[in-house]
Amino acid sequence: MRLINGRTTTLLQASLLAAGGSLVSSAVFSAPVVHGYMMNVQLVPAVCSLDPQRNKKRKCMEGYSLNITGLYPETNALDCFSSSAVKLSPIQAKVVARVMPDENARNALWHDIGGCVPMNASQYFRTIITYAEKLKIPEELTSQETRQMQAAVLRNKMMRLNSSLPANGVQFSCQPSYAGSILTDIKICYKSNGVYKSCTGIVSSSCPPSFTIKGSF
Repeated sequence: MRLINGRTTTLLQASLLAAGGSLVSSAVFSAPVVHGYMMNVQLVPAVCSLDPQRNKKRKCMEGYSLNITGLYPETNALDCFSSSAVKLSPIQAKVVARVMPDENARNALWHDIGGCVPMNASQYFRTIITYAEKLKIPEELTSQETRQMQAAVLRNKMMRLNSSLPANGVQFSCQPSYAGSILTDIKICYKSNGVYKSCTGIVSSSCPPSFTIKGSF
């Protein structure tokens, strides 16, 4: 495992920019029943190299290794739209930007799924930070070196670093390239109380047994 100042690297620590401070809490809004969540962790060097149009985005230009695209609720609701505003304090916005640097993407995410989570925007993004602080990641995901890796090896590393994570509680997504399949996303599944759980059938891997992990830039 990778160490930073003698401590195990978590997703939050590995996301480049440091910030601190307390987070804002407020009243909980009513919402459909949530049976669990799936957090999608994007490997920034991979997605930036596969799509030149993304090279102008902050996460590409500033050298992020990992980026959370969202914490998606598992619910039977058909429409999760929310018209409520994303109101984060300056301190909270700075902390959230460590793992979700694109403010427009954060706002769009909330408007897409906010109606299906039992919390307001501030609490939702605080939950993402809590999960990011807990999740430990293998050093290969933030290394400057591009390498080939077996899916089974990476899965075992994730399970060893996160002792309660079941084998099918982590899923991988890949995209084809001239150099073969490149790992672009890691999906982590949670119960509604934040405990790791097995992913449902709709959350599955799209990677071959072996793939490329693009080195950070």
